[in-house]
Amino acid sequence: MNTTFPPEVLGHLIVRELGAVRKELLAYEDERDIWLTPAGVSNSAGTLTLHVVGNLRHFLGSVLGGSGYVRRRNAEFSARDVPLHELLEEIGAAQRDVRQSLGQVPPDALQARYPAPLGGLLVNTEEFLLHLLSHLAYHLGQIDYHRRVVTGNTGGVGAVDIAELGTATPAT
Repeated sequence: MNTTFPPEVLGHLIVRELGAVRKELLAYEDERDIWLTPAGVSNSAGTLTLHVVGNLRHFLGSVLGGSGYVRRRNAEFSARDVPLHELLEEIGAAQRDVRQSLGQVPPDALQARYPAPLGGLLVNTEEFLLHLLSHLAYHLGQIDYHRRVVTGNTGGVGAVDIAELGTATPAT
């Protein structure tokens, strides 16, 4: 398999998606609403934020980049009422971890096995990075719908703007 996505492209997309999580959180008028779980919703936007941040800081920052981050997965799902400013700080830390870890990965390393087993399985690093990106996007969509349900505001926040792609230039 040839590398089709250089590490910096994957990193840029993951950082962009984390920025979209930030935009979603800032769109709540009352930060307490981030932690609501309406009927039929199992995770609040705050819980989902802690989960995607912990996931990326662990798999990219610590395992791939050697950051030393220690994941507390249970806390991602049990913490409540974490202040908005702390959630935003965690998003920023995850963005830094992603940039640093993927900035040091040579493109040919993407074809190697990811350095740690995942659920008892070995996978290709590039494929796992794409999985992490789609996992983040999946939860970003959940956060978007949570915000719309809780706030009653059905408008978007420009979460995945084409203009934020690394190759975007004005059409002439």
